Amino acid sequence: MSGVRLRELIVEADGGSRGNPGPAGYGAVVLDPVSGEALAETAEYIGVATNNVAEYKGLLAGLRAARELAPEAAVRVRMDSKLVVEQMSGRWKIKHPDMKPLAAEAARIYPPGQVSYEWTPRERNKHADRLANEAMDAGRQGRRWQPSASRAALDATAARVVGDATAGAARARAALADAAGPAVREAAPAAHPAPAGAASGTPVVPAPAPWPGSAGAPGDALAAPEAAGGPGPAATAPAPAAGASATPATPSVGWAAPADLGAPATFVLLRHGETALTPEKRFSGSGGSDPELSAVGRRQAEAVAAALAARGTVREIVSSPLLRCRQTAATVAGRLGLDVRIEDGLREADFGAWEGLTFAEVRERYPDDLDAWLASPKAAPTGGESFAAVSRRVAAARDRLTERHAGRTVLVVTHVTPIKTLVRLALGAPPEALFRMELSAASLSAVAYYRDGNASVRLLNDTSHLR
Repeated sequence: MSGVRLRELIVEADGGSRGNPGPAGYGAVVLDPVSGEALAETAEYIGVATNNVAEYKGLLAGLRAARELAPEAAVRVRMDSKLVVEQMSGRWKIKHPDMKPLAAEAARIYPPGQVSYEWTPRERNKHADRLANEAMDAGRQGRRWQPSASRAALDATAARVVGDATAGAARARAALADAAGPAVREAAPAAHPAPAGAASGTPVVPAPAPWPGSAGAPGDALAAPEAAGGPGPAATAPAPAAGASATPATPSVGWAAPADLGAPATFVLLRHGETALTPEKRFSGSGGSDPELSAVGRRQAEAVAAALAARGTVREIVSSPLLRCRQTAATVAGRLGLDVRIEDGLREADFGAWEGLTFAEVRERYPDDLDAWLASPKAAPTGGESFAAVSRRVAAARDRLTERHAGRTVLVVTHVTPIKTLVRLALGAPPEALFRMELSAASLSAVAYYRDGNASVRLLNDTSHLR
């Protein structure tokens, strides 16, 4: 990932000692400031040490991970250690001999002025805290912390989504009421009732209007990635801990940011038409044979081109470099009189040795790798690319495209995994959500991106133009 151009990164770090001094460990996570996506995690058991030394070790690890991702980025460090934040900000003197060299080392990782520090409450630093505790648990058992076995990201995301949903719904109602005037403010309800089966106490934010002219029907089947977009293996989502509670957080983006109700960059997400591999439900990524559209796929491309021409809203077309997407995009472009720009970050995941195989064949030949892949987004197919890696490059492509096409509607012709990733990131959903979306060949989805960092999913898996 070295050399990826990111303007800003967030580092959350923590450390702890069970005894102070006692068995100690640290944890750190590097986050995308817009989506909240974890770009890198690190944790380690460090033996007997104090809390403060462990916290500094966590800071060092977080800064090193951020620098490996993007040495030119501005970095915001968030820690619940007032001592470390004040000392690294230069407001408190560093007197302890064990911490002076650690602080000096941290200051050398990035050029002066490129890193800022802010204190955050412990309940908002749960991701790093859980990584540190996982490292200490591993050390107690005589083993090293393994990222593939970590639940910190899932647990922290679950807590953040519940907390932010409550705060976000209230801010949404307030912002819309302020925009509409006093009459609406007086009539605004205190909370929207939850639908049947919804978690008690979690208000539901009203769904935004769909992409104009469309009526999408989200699929309810679990789907394997590019194999076909149809029913596939399910990864079991871990349930939140019993009795767990979440404190509503105030994120630096999203509802906490000043509302931007201007014209968004709208991505109309088109999955390419069928290839010969699609109806056979075979893995087909960026590392295989690069198949062309089948006769069915070409007819699907013509149908979607006619539907988009009738709507008349698309102003730009961007495509994955793979042949099936370029052919689909070219068909639409010919109908709309537009050019096609290629974006390499939109290519499908590389499924390595699984390319061209069915799920059953992968289960038979690579059972251990398949189990690991289903259990963790950091695990890659045999010789292939993990969902975590795909998420990083898709998020980078999204950022480039939203900046380039602000206020315009762009047709993005790509594959199952990139589309599901864009939807997942827009919703703030955990990685296992990739297995819980249905995406048919030549289907349309839509996400709107506002300048204040908010995203709105407008449509998912619309196939009405194929009927």
